[in-house]
Amino acid sequence: MKTNFSFQIYSSTENLPFEWDNLASKNIFLTKDYLSILEKAAPINMVCHFIGIFKEEDLVGISLSQYINLSNVNSLGDRDHCFKTMVKNFLFKKFISNVLIIGNNMLTGQNCFSFSNSITTKDGLIQLNHATKSLIEQFKKQKIKINLTVYKDFKVTDCNAFKIPEFKAYYHFNTQPNMIFNIREKWHSIDDYIGDLNKKYRDQYKRARKKVEGLEKRKMSLDEITKYHPKINELYLNVAQNAPFNTFYLCENHFEVFKDKLHDNFLFYGYFLNKELIGFNTLIKNGKDIDTYFLGYDETYQREKMLYLNMLYDMIGYSIKKNYKRIIFARTALEIKSSVGAIPIEMNGLIRHENYFLNLLMPKSFAYFEPKTDWNERNPFK
Repeated sequence: MKTNFSFQIYSSTENLPFEWDNLASKNIFLTKDYLSILEKAAPINMVCHFIGIFKEEDLVGISLSQYINLSNVNSLGDRDHCFKTMVKNFLFKKFISNVLIIGNNMLTGQNCFSFSNSITTKDGLIQLNHATKSLIEQFKKQKIKINLTVYKDFKVTDCNAFKIPEFKAYYHFNTQPNMIFNIREKWHSIDDYIGDLNKKYRDQYKRARKKVEGLEKRKMSLDEITKYHPKINELYLNVAQNAPFNTFYLCENHFEVFKDKLHDNFLFYGYFLNKELIGFNTLIKNGKDIDTYFLGYDETYQREKMLYLNMLYDMIGYSIKKNYKRIIFARTALEIKSSVGAIPIEMNGLIRHENYFLNLLMPKSFAYFEPKTDWNERNPFK
């Protein structure tokens, strides 16, 4: 049956429709400014496309796709060198090295699409499915065979929208939760937050703060980020290369391009000891939310100064002071984020292998590759 919907795939933000940002007004990660960052400073193993969905001549939906070549990345990290890890890396490169993600693999949360009121979610997803097939054909013409197609990240209730025939072949998977810190209305300063902690976690706060006495923390400008470029990259890789699972590494100019494009919506904080940069963290303003982004630190000072924990407290203090509603702490380090008050929100996605028979094995193979994390949820409040 013919519909009055269509889609258009763009490879450059310069060609995006004029009204694109109208549909991205509630999510900075779908705006032209943010997407232009991906254009200029995406990981070297990533290629981005931008999808517009139209009803007649009107733009009614927007989305992002990311092609990732896993063969260029040691996906399972550098921590383990056992035979099992080597086998997994081999299988990665052999059977799932070319991945097409509909959404944003560099963030946690629903940054996949935005639809206007002029299109139902069902019709929007049907058009996204058509666009996905078109992208797979585009890559095929470039001699790139897509192995896996992934839609990410959605709350459990949001996944119900995908229960339509077009997505029947997809396996619904569960990943590590998104750690969300909800800021209480009665909090107006970090002292209000501390006052609601129970004794154990008030003591943890005091102990951590004592460790960083003598450290200088400051917001860094674009010029400073550029100046400290080599050290920033070194600190970032210290953390990234020890992660249990990687699909990309940031390019070296990523933070500079970010700051240049988003200005004060992107915050870069450096931590200095005796004028030496020993750590940094980054935040992104997104409406009423603060999204935490990438960070880096010297492992020696991280342990000695409880640097990571202090960064979390600094993020909380800033967000309370500026009247934000939530902090999106994302994945990783689940237990320590829980210890400061973040709660886990289950995230789901959909995945499909282009090979019919391998796709039948997806439930078992996904469980084999997905890193398992055992952790204890904390409740630091009275």
